[in-house]
Amino acid sequence: MANKQKTVYCCTECGNETPNWAGKCPSCGAWNTLQEVKAESRTARRGVGGTRSYLAQRPRRISELDTSEEIRFSTGISEFDRVLGGGAVAGSLILVGGAPGIGKSTLLLQMCAIAGLSKTILYVTGEESERQLKLRAMRLGVESAEVYVLAETDLDSILACVDDLKPDIVIIDSIQTVSDGEVASAPGSISQVRECTMRIMRVTKEKGLTVFVVGHINKEGSIAGPKVLEHMVDCVLYFEGERNTSFRILRAAKNRFGSTNEIGVFEMTEGGLSCVENPSEMLLAGRPENSPGTCVACVIEGTRPILAEVQALITPSNYNAARRSNGIDYNRSAMLLAVLEKRGGMPVGNCDSYINVIGGLFLDEPAADLATILAIASSFLDRPLGGDLAAIGEVGLSGEIRSVTVLNQRLSEIARLGFRRCVIPAHVRDEIRCPEGLKLIPVKSAAEAVGAVLGKKRE
Repeated sequence: MANKQKTVYCCTECGNETPNWAGKCPSCGAWNTLQEVKAESRTARRGVGGTRSYLAQRPRRISELDTSEEIRFSTGISEFDRVLGGGAVAGSLILVGGAPGIGKSTLLLQMCAIAGLSKTILYVTGEESERQLKLRAMRLGVESAEVYVLAETDLDSILACVDDLKPDIVIIDSIQTVSDGEVASAPGSISQVRECTMRIMRVTKEKGLTVFVVGHINKEGSIAGPKVLEHMVDCVLYFEGERNTSFRILRAAKNRFGSTNEIGVFEMTEGGLSCVENPSEMLLAGRPENSPGTCVACVIEGTRPILAEVQALITPSNYNAARRSNGIDYNRSAMLLAVLEKRGGMPVGNCDSYINVIGGLFLDEPAADLATILAIASSFLDRPLGGDLAAIGEVGLSGEIRSVTVLNQRLSEIARLGFRRCVIPAHVRDEIRCPEGLKLIPVKSAAEAVGAVLGKKRE
């Protein structure tokens, strides 16, 4: 009688394996993350005798290590290079995640059109046939002779092709379709994704390749597979955006060779993705004139100042007050509503409150607090702030307006886009350089800010 296949339970967050199922992972403490996978033979993994073969390496002093700068090259897409920290790094493994149909494959295929002029690229597709990829490449204008296509899902065949072709860049679309024949589980499972990524990472470091791996996301919005997958790679990029809109945002959740604060903005057109060099104009396009409940904030994404429109809708309610926020943290919006009621004298606590950030941005910087306060007050009083007003400042629990970083750079961006008034913290007015044509309104508290731009509250 054949032995029954043993199984273990693996945590999708930390990769810890346990012999029995539990509601809570004993290693990381996450709930409902243990999934059943087939146990693999340790002897089969290590080979005959159960021993591994290691390259003979001796430890070296840290003073002996090479400190030369990493080799970077441009992808040919300016917004892509910005998020990567100035370009892709040779010998790096980059994971690109996003919802189905958001544009991950389109972005990487457009990179092939430019980077393929000077480098050899191997595009491994496990989801499309060669003909389907060729039709999409023709639509995007990819005609480089140094772009090779391989429709394969077996990892051994893919690595053999890499050894034979010796490309500079490898694109694997997607990691959920690749399988290792020595792993006894289905493609896309936790074991397959983990082991395949580990083997790809070793080849990347040994040969000095630049490898882009496409990963799907689950319903929670994180990359499908174990969380350890993101720890193995050098860079994790998320491609975000609503499918019913044409704009996409690329951001880095992890980057060993650059900042994780930069974002890249793209627009999906008939000919593919195009870079949006000035995202502030894009985010403010179509802004209503003389409409209450809207104010412009200036936030810093990496080194780039971006103007975002914050909208608020405050309506009286005779029932339990509802609070909804989109693009801003719910707890922070609730705090700002409480500050405005307690320190600003506006009874917004008994009202239905809705706050929205236009363009799909998520404002997690405190510099947007003052603009949110003014948008709420404008909606409550039903008085417009004016289309030429912007606001910068953090709001404390006492209602005070605190300073923010790189204020001069923010004011320059505000003035460049034609704004004529800007509300700023009062105690920094002697430390800044006011751009020509911009009138500064220094305030010390939220109540003073509301009175300065909206006058007295409605009786």
